[in-house]
Amino acid sequence: MIQRYLGEIAALLTAGCWTVSAMVFESAGKRVGSLSVNLIRLVIALLFLSLYTLPVRGMPLPLDAGPHEWFWLSLSGLVGFVMGDLFLFHAFVVIGSRISMLIMALVPLFTALIGWMLMGEVLTSWNIMGMALTIGGIVLVVLERKQGQRMRLSHPVSGILLALGGALGQATGLVLSKYGMAGYDPFASTQIRVIAGIGGFTVLFSIIRTWPRIFRALGDGRAMVNISLGAFFGPFLGVSFSLLAVQRTVAGVASTIMAIVPVLIIPPAMIIFRERVTLKEILGALVAVSGVALLFLFKY
Repeated sequence: MIQRYLGEIAALLTAGCWTVSAMVFESAGKRVGSLSVNLIRLVIALLFLSLYTLPVRGMPLPLDAGPHEWFWLSLSGLVGFVMGDLFLFHAFVVIGSRISMLIMALVPLFTALIGWMLMGEVLTSWNIMGMALTIGGIVLVVLERKQGQRMRLSHPVSGILLALGGALGQATGLVLSKYGMAGYDPFASTQIRVIAGIGGFTVLFSIIRTWPRIFRALGDGRAMVNISLGAFFGPFLGVSFSLLAVQRTVAGVASTIMAIVPVLIIPPAMIIFRERVTLKEILGALVAVSGVALLFLFKY
């Protein structure tokens, strides 16, 4: 039973991890900036991954990976971590982690389309129905219409576009990861992605000359605690579980289950950040992730 649903279970664990990481990364980003958070959390995550793979796999780094794994997983890391998370982390600052993660629920649609185009993955009618519910829930939250006015966005356009960029980057990264790792270890695969992400950010920050900002962030104790916590639940556990999920099930199905984050994040957003959550937003979040139940009830 567990083996049959291992991919779906891993996707649920991913959702839980990403809920925690989104909250703490939002706090850290508001203190030291999203650019600093992006690089520092990857360096810390690589340390966590190495401490795990040394006793479990007998090596601190993915030295047994071949050219195929290194190329495709590195490309996945550049697309997912550098491009996708660069947009997403800035969206956390502009519109908050709760709305950003709700828009990220579009990842299943993007993942399914990319998986279909690049890998020929097939989705059932139940899969498609679940994704349609997800999109409908997002539209319900981000659009509003006051009496006598035309329909408009309820949150800043820039923040929504940033979150959409994050969703596209994550979806593309997931599909590239599935192709790149095949049967390779998910945690070692994450290491390759993280190493590529660190390299990409190093080049980017050297070009735009933001290193002084990074060094100042290292001196902010509260931010570093949040970044470390986020690195543990995000790039270390969360991303590794997500790779296990796409390895054991269809990429579009796995990413749809990961979309449950918008519901999981509502209670802590209300308690920790004192956010005012409307009934419409709660309903939209519930609709957006209701497709997850379809994926479990009607196994593809």
